[in-house]
Amino acid sequence: MDLERFLPLLIGLLLGAWMLAAAWAVLAARAREKRTESQLRSARRLARMVEESPALPLLVRSDGRIEASPRLAQWLGLDAVPQYLSELDGQGRGLPRDKLAELTEAVRRCQKTAAPFRMVVTPEGSTRSLALRGHLADPQVSPGGAALVWIFDFSDSESELARLREEAARAQGDFHALVSLIEAAPMPMWFRRPDGEIQLVNSAYVAAVGAESAEAVVAGGVELVEAVDGLTPAQVAQQAAEEGAPVERVVHTTIGGQRRALRVSDLPLGEDGVAGYAVDIEDMEEMSRSFKAFRDAQRSMLDQLSAGVAQFDAKRRLTFANQPFQRLFSLPARTMQDPPAFERLLDTARVAGRVPEVRDFPAWRRERAAWFAAGDTHEEAWSLADGTHLRIVAQPVPDGGLLMIVEDRTEQLRLSAIRDTMLRTRTATFDSLFESIAVFAPDGRMQTWNRRFAADWGLDSEFLDTHPHVEALLKKIASRLKRPAEAETVGTVVRAATLDRTQKGGRIGLADGRMLEFAGVPLPDGNGLLAVLDITDSQKVEDALRESNAALIEADAIKTRFLAHMSYELRNPLNSIGGFAEMLEHGLGGELNEAGKDYVGSILQASGQLGEHIDSLLDLSQSEAGMLPLKREEIEVMPFLRTIAEERGQRLEKAGLTLDLRASGLMRPLSADRRRLARAIGHLVDNAITASPRGSRILVQVSRRKADGEDRVQILVQDKGKGMDSRSLARALEGMKVSSDGKRVERRQGLGLPLARQLVEAHGGTLKLVSEPGQGTSAIVELP
Repeated sequence: MDLERFLPLLIGLLLGAWMLAAAWAVLAARAREKRTESQLRSARRLARMVEESPALPLLVRSDGRIEASPRLAQWLGLDAVPQYLSELDGQGRGLPRDKLAELTEAVRRCQKTAAPFRMVVTPEGSTRSLALRGHLADPQVSPGGAALVWIFDFSDSESELARLREEAARAQGDFHALVSLIEAAPMPMWFRRPDGEIQLVNSAYVAAVGAESAEAVVAGGVELVEAVDGLTPAQVAQQAAEEGAPVERVVHTTIGGQRRALRVSDLPLGEDGVAGYAVDIEDMEEMSRSFKAFRDAQRSMLDQLSAGVAQFDAKRRLTFANQPFQRLFSLPARTMQDPPAFERLLDTARVAGRVPEVRDFPAWRRERAAWFAAGDTHEEAWSLADGTHLRIVAQPVPDGGLLMIVEDRTEQLRLSAIRDTMLRTRTATFDSLFESIAVFAPDGRMQTWNRRFAADWGLDSEFLDTHPHVEALLKKIASRLKRPAEAETVGTVVRAATLDRTQKGGRIGLADGRMLEFAGVPLPDGNGLLAVLDITDSQKVEDALRESNAALIEADAIKTRFLAHMSYELRNPLNSIGGFAEMLEHGLGGELNEAGKDYVGSILQASGQLGEHIDSLLDLSQSEAGMLPLKREEIEVMPFLRTIAEERGQRLEKAGLTLDLRASGLMRPLSADRRRLARAIGHLVDNAITASPRGSRILVQVSRRKADGEDRVQILVQDKGKGMDSRSLARALEGMKVSSDGKRVERRQGLGLPLARQLVEAHGGTLKLVSEPGQGTSAIVELP
């Protein structure tokens, strides 16, 4: 029972003890974990510090295996750290064989005797310098006698030491070279102590002062130059040392018995002293004087040139401009007092309108300013707004300046253009001539020809382009002549024009039936002109004209005989008809009834109209033949026109028309043939009556006007009819005309207008018709 009572208590105690033990175990495990983590962090930090340190450890165990950082493989040029020391030789990489063997021996000796060692190696194919320091490793690092080798990269220190050694050697060599250079220098050179006393001189100084040796010069304090303005050379050197700036001056002294100009320079060298040298500039001074004289002479000569010349220095400033240049660029007189820069000169010239007009002037100006840096000559043409043409030549000079030459080529270009125009005009004129021409030199060779020449003689262009001799030309054209022997006459004409300076000509027939007329004319320049004209057509026309002239003479005779008999042949039957009709009308043949009287009246009226037509036909024929006789008399214009209007009163009344007769101012009498002028005006009025619609008005107006300083009478006949177009007007004025074959007469319109025109022109006047469709017709007669 007691056991049952204490059993739960024991179990509880056991469970509590177990829980306490478990809690202690957990706490102890956490403490160990923290310590482990702390040790790991410390180990990582130490490992990282070793990795970042300038020295890398290499642990070599007794069996030859090695442990090292991957950085060591990079230093040795290997991809990875090998397992054994003997593998540090990587076939062109890693340690050289001799150094690896030395390192292996040193490690073996250190492992056996604990003797430390040091050595320096350079990996193959690398400029890196490595320092190796080895000793026996601590047992805590590696038990069993391992060797620990620390490797340092001292490449920078080694390079710096090598550079310093090289610079020291170079400086020593430079010092010796400088001393030798100073000694061998052709100019006097010296060195003074801070107190101004001479300490060192070269051979040139000794020779200049005429001393025996440099020691004698230093001991005696012999000066090269004399005192200037109360200052000795030593005092000038002390002044340069005090100011800390070089002093340069030009002095004159006697060297070798001659007075020479020297440029003396004193250069302070801090606390060490003052160096000096003297340059003989006597030749330069003489050259400068000669150059100045040459420049003055050259500029005087440039002022006489017609071309403009300007010189610019290396700073691009104008140093000289001759008078033509100033005139061409319109430079004011004060320009040479304050010489402008090149760009400002272009600006001034632009204001004066002496540069070309360009869209982007600043860019154009920069392009011209680049002439100073160019290596070759630039040439271009400037066309100014006023028509001036300038030729610009820009020549860079060795001193960095520029020589600019300006030539006014306006007149030359104008003459060239005139010459080109004349040559083109001459060529066009030659090629447009009906004559074929060729120019021969005194040696007989052809110089110039036109296209017609080749066509007339049947020559090809390839042959003429060779400028053949006259003999070769004659051989070519001989085969084309009707009689080849006549070719020599052409050669005779050419030789007469070129050698004898005489003019000759002739005619020649070609085999194709053409006839050519040629002539040789001497020219002022010594050449000879051969002119050839194809007269084949004119010859044929001349023959035809002779035949036509004979036919015209015969026709004129026939026309004269026709006109002589026309009046009798036409008027005699007509007079007979009219006479018999009048006899019947007066009852000589018996009393006529009313119908008979009407028939007789119609016969009389028709015979009267036929008589008028015959008169018109005779007048027209005589006018065309130039045989129209005029009986001139003084005619008052208004009564004359009124009579013409009254004669047509019945016809006007029958047509329902009104005739308006007007006069502008007082009219002078006309000298004319009343009957024929009345017939001309009457025909114009008759045409107006025929063309006018019923109820319209016909205007007849007479006026005076001045024409070419002559007082003329103008008669206007105007109707309001349908009008005519230009073709109808032309046909109306033609009337009747002879056909083209001369064998028949073609009737175009009535005889009224052509007869009126012929009659007016026979009086020395003009007839003009003005008409438009729908606007009526105006006939204008002007009489002197």
